Amino acid sequence: MTIVVHPGDSLTRRQRLVYVVVLGALTALGPATIDLYLPAFPALQSDFGVTTAVIQLTLTATTIGFALGQLLVGPWSDRVGRRIPLITASTVHVIASIGVAIAPSIELLGLFRVLQGMGAAAGGVVAMALVRDLFGGKPLVRMLSRLALVNGLAPLLAPLIGSQLLRVTSWRGIFVFLAAYGVFVVLAAVFFIVETLPRELRQEAGHSTLRQRYRVLFGDRIFVGVALIGAMVFSGLFAYLSSSSFLFQEVYGMSAQQYGLLFAINSLGIVIGVQVSARLAQRFGPQWILAGSTSVMFLSAIAIVVLDLAQVGLAGVLVPLWLFICSCGFSFPQVQVLALANHGKEAGTAASLLGALNFGLAGLISPIVGVLGITTAAPMGAVMVATTFIAILGLWILVRPRTVPALGH
Repeated sequence: MTIVVHPGDSLTRRQRLVYVVVLGALTALGPATIDLYLPAFPALQSDFGVTTAVIQLTLTATTIGFALGQLLVGPWSDRVGRRIPLITASTVHVIASIGVAIAPSIELLGLFRVLQGMGAAAGGVVAMALVRDLFGGKPLVRMLSRLALVNGLAPLLAPLIGSQLLRVTSWRGIFVFLAAYGVFVVLAAVFFIVETLPRELRQEAGHSTLRQRYRVLFGDRIFVGVALIGAMVFSGLFAYLSSSSFLFQEVYGMSAQQYGLLFAINSLGIVIGVQVSARLAQRFGPQWILAGSTSVMFLSAIAIVVLDLAQVGLAGVLVPLWLFICSCGFSFPQVQVLALANHGKEAGTAASLLGALNFGLAGLISPIVGVLGITTAAPMGAVMVATTFIAILGLWILVRPRTVPALGH
């Protein structure tokens, strides 16, 4: 019997810690780019004199750019290695961030947000691909769970940081901050990231073309199923992220700082979800964690709608919302593990498809909340109900938990 040893198995505890910190910073760039300016939505609306829906479209523009960027960066990283795409795309992010900060019109701001999203795409894609290059089996579960913790915390903590930045600067200063963060990512890539994809594996027979890699991925029922689940879970979370600034500041009368504090409290749900699920998945299997988490999300979303229509008040929104966000924390690492476990040869492409579906569908679905009207929490909850219902269908019809093979060691 042959024992497969993955390159990351030889890393010391200190080296693994360095990877977690650096890769965590890389993967957080995308969520920070998307969510850091959420508390500034009312200020942008006032400065440019546009409607709420138009401001939400600047968020949609970023997510579409993020999806397109991941589709480019993932296959590129499988072909030429991980470092060059990461450094190039992150440099584009820095330039675009400066463009947003000085944009004189909402149209130019939207254009630069697309480019900013495309540039930020590299961090998450390359981070996941790097981890898959280095690890397999249960060590892969542990490392991806740590990245998922960062990736889950970032969109929830970013508005808290953004609200504090608004104390000392305008919304334009937020994008100067993002440009500085982008510079940090470029420097981290240059000085700390080593190439993890050997040259001989970049043109391996059977996986040398983009079309072949996509055929392998879309031919895998489990990959397609978990990609759909991940996209729907993220879309449900994004329905909250895109509407929450208006909902909690204008409907419930919170200040920007109170709104940021709310995100900090909700972030505890992500922390708990990711950490607990990483341990449970090694015992029960990632597919069964998803079965539980998607069910809780569905029931929590229904509770948001019912309690809001019953006029229970703010507590009737916040309690089930916290449970929904906690369940997202349970879900994200399991989606990544199941999607990447059998696709080490096309890890970059697989990671890019996951991210593109996440942000592409979230960008298309989240404006529905604005169309329905952000005067109560019911529209947000209704979108969450729909997305999690689709996720549940994807799990039981496509993934079929009983057919998923056990993870290796």
